[in-house]
Amino acid sequence: MSSLWAHSPAPGRTRWHSLAEHLRSTAELARRFAVPFGGGDVAYWLGALHDVGKAACAWQDKLAAVASTGGPVGIDHKSLGTRVAYDRGLGGFAGAVFGHHGGLIDTPSLRDAFRKRLADAPGNVASAERELPGLLPDLPGRLDHMVPAHWRADPLVGEMALRLCYSALVDADSLDTSAHFQGLANPRVGPDVDFGHLYKLFEQRRSDALAGRGGTPVGRLREQVYADCLSAAERDRGVFRLGAPTGAGKTLASGGFALRHAETHGLRRVIVAVPFLTITEQNAAVYRRLLNEDGAEPVVLEHHSQADFDDPEAGRWARLAAENWDAPFVVTTFVRLFESLYARKPSAMRRVHRLANSVIVLDEVQALPHAMLAPILDGLRLLVRHFGASVLLSSATQPSFWALDEFKGMPCTDLIHDTPKLVSDLRRVRYEWQLDPKPTLAGIADQAASEPAALVVVNTTADAKAVFDHWRAAAPDGVAWHLSTRMCPDHRRRVLETVRARLGRGEPVLLVATQLIEAGVDVDFPVVFRAMAPADSLLQAAGRANREGRMAEGGRVVVFASEDGGQPPTYKTLVGCTGRQFGPDKADPDDLTALGRYYRNVYDLLNIADSQHVGQRIQQARRRWEFETVAEGPMDASTKRRDRKLAFRMINDDGISVVTPQGAETPQLRRELEQLVEDLRQAPVPDLAKLRRLQAFTTNLHPSALRRPGVMALMRPILGGNEVRRGVLVEWVGEYDDATGINIDPNLEQFLL
Repeated sequence: MSSLWAHSPAPGRTRWHSLAEHLRSTAELARRFAVPFGGGDVAYWLGALHDVGKAACAWQDKLAAVASTGGPVGIDHKSLGTRVAYDRGLGGFAGAVFGHHGGLIDTPSLRDAFRKRLADAPGNVASAERELPGLLPDLPGRLDHMVPAHWRADPLVGEMALRLCYSALVDADSLDTSAHFQGLANPRVGPDVDFGHLYKLFEQRRSDALAGRGGTPVGRLREQVYADCLSAAERDRGVFRLGAPTGAGKTLASGGFALRHAETHGLRRVIVAVPFLTITEQNAAVYRRLLNEDGAEPVVLEHHSQADFDDPEAGRWARLAAENWDAPFVVTTFVRLFESLYARKPSAMRRVHRLANSVIVLDEVQALPHAMLAPILDGLRLLVRHFGASVLLSSATQPSFWALDEFKGMPCTDLIHDTPKLVSDLRRVRYEWQLDPKPTLAGIADQAASEPAALVVVNTTADAKAVFDHWRAAAPDGVAWHLSTRMCPDHRRRVLETVRARLGRGEPVLLVATQLIEAGVDVDFPVVFRAMAPADSLLQAAGRANREGRMAEGGRVVVFASEDGGQPPTYKTLVGCTGRQFGPDKADPDDLTALGRYYRNVYDLLNIADSQHVGQRIQQARRRWEFETVAEGPMDASTKRRDRKLAFRMINDDGISVVTPQGAETPQLRRELEQLVEDLRQAPVPDLAKLRRLQAFTTNLHPSALRRPGVMALMRPILGGNEVRRGVLVEWVGEYDDATGINIDPNLEQFLL
């Protein structure tokens, strides 16, 4: 066998990449990634076969021809390995080889797809096949016995297993290829971590941080919550539930549980996922302080992005930004976690194999989108039952997931011994209702202004601006503040710091915010006004009142239904369910029994179990191993295009990512950000450090903004294309108010994303 190559030398280097070495290295690494979930042998042979088509004479000749330019070879190299894997018993798992560059396809069309490719170039197939015994002399005649029996017994188990094996393959392939082009002797893979050391470090630093704070009733209850969580960490792997009320210290308690549980059971990593970017950044900062050590590799990886790096239309720059979660402790978003799990492209799926044998913490789990609950819960069920994961569901407003078929019969361990007692002991507020007659937003603003300090939470950015403008006209300087998604994260951070400082000094402060204030944001007001909203939002807002429990009479939470306020279209059903369970002469939002009835009512009215519901249609596609259908929607017979409305999406329309240099604190910083934007716009390959630098100044605009006259002209694309659309990072060149952020049309209602 003459020398066969997988890759030409990197620019400025002379070393070619041996095909035999690449196949073996990819196979060994894929096996290493897949052994923890029982797929080591399957992943090994997928890795060994993924590039055997490169042995074709035509492919080798073309590689030599384009080596000096770095151009693409452009000759199929995936179909031969797919056929060998398929014919020797791996069946649908061979789709991982066929999709290792372009993505997983619908399995029912796999055989026709690879056969057509092979038929198009029979000479290439023959020349590559002649080399196969020399490349893989130990290739077994049959591979079917390597697939675990339970993967074959249940199509959903098999579908998830294929996702994990595919992830192991594409990550191994990418790492080995990158090592060649970087001139490394071996692929870069993080070492196994000592979770015992991390747990002890976490414990010590947590104790140091809390020392000297003094014992308050709330502080003592938080210590009890923490102790309960650590005790439960010794239990067997499975599904766990942390239903502690807002302000009970769930961030530290869930982190301690996860580290202790990982140490106890030899798990590979901790993955914490949260619904909103603000909480991701906040929680990651907390965990970094407790776990990262000077002079050592960072422990905590924070992975999220305002730009859609996994968008298939975003180009090469997107793939460069994809992380493979090779870190002991990952903090990410629900969107990144679940859209990776149900993606089909290598850039998004490289990280998926990391979920097996890991502790997955879902914080503020009530924020999971109802439309996607069926595939989300089923995915969690499979990861726990068949792939070694443990899942912790953390929320003050625990949803009734066990009322849904996907979670029925799933054993669950509650971390808190007596949740109703804890809720009672931690009750720090009393509720008032202003539903009939309905007040105006101006009336609510005036009521709040009569208080020494007050928080008003509304449902739209338009309402937030209306309340703030009412205050701005009358309140003294420095008293009134505004928070919404029209402001970039850094702007919001500065506002929160100022508000907390004023509250700490006992100075007057008025804050109006959208829902983003509710989940995990640590502020403590004596009174909170909350526009009528889903029950879990009411309870989350109440967690911002008398948070430390210092008020003898308790904090006040005023729930109001304003006659001139707006609400997102998705709120109609949820608010109706809330009104049936909670209000004057009914239950308060912290009544756990009523909350359970509320969730069951919501699930029934949204028809989540109906076979035509989008979540159930995704489940049907998963049973058929239709990966394109899950990720991109079913094919529309009339348009011959896929219907993305029926695809797996955590956010129905996740808006436009907008960089706002105008949100910088100083003119000098604004100039620096504007230069970064221009650098990225001009660069052939964007600098990821520059992209991350802009994240704190990037927010999302609702797509409805694009329908307003003149708005499109106020956005200039930076990355991802030359037009303003989803998946493109753009610069806002319009007006940015130093109090309320992006200023479009004051009548435009933009809902929280």
